[in-house]
Amino acid sequence: MTTPPRTGRKVAETEIRHSISIAAPIDVVWAEITKVGARQRAQLDAVLETSFQPGDPLYYKSQDGSRVFLVGRVLEFDPPTTFRHTQVLTMRDDPLTVVEWHLETIPEGTRVTLVNSGWPAEAKMDKVGATWKAILASLKSVVESGDVSGRQKITLFFMRTFTFMMPSTTKTENVAVPD
Repeated sequence: MTTPPRTGRKVAETEIRHSISIAAPIDVVWAEITKVGARQRAQLDAVLETSFQPGDPLYYKSQDGSRVFLVGRVLEFDPPTTFRHTQVLTMRDDPLTVVEWHLETIPEGTRVTLVNSGWPAEAKMDKVGATWKAILASLKSVVESGDVSGRQKITLFFMRTFTFMMPSTTKTENVAVPD
């Protein structure tokens, strides 16, 4: 079931699209992408909170729940192939965008295609695209080997260490769910 985004913000046409092949069954990859209540190593150790019901809120929070990194609403949830949601990053003044996770079984395991759409034409897409590539590479690493790379572990350590320095817009009490 698909629900249109509940927002007054204009959705632009620019999108990012990345795919990766993961040597694991689709159900294993799906379980990692949709894991709730526990840290998702590939998602920068964030904890996903949602009911997966279209129209309901979605949060990626710090492990202690004091910070929200991303907030949005579920648009579509069709296990084990499709998960669509809106997103706003709480650390930046980005527009509301749509994230689509598409999974398909391939002979090598699972192909994951991620589409992030709704970016204004003037948006600087290099950083956003690089972040999604890194998340997909981390997802592959977590599913295939059980953990993220050594380099990613260092990044995650510093992110946890300096969480207190994040903007006040990330504090849970300051985050509103987009309409």
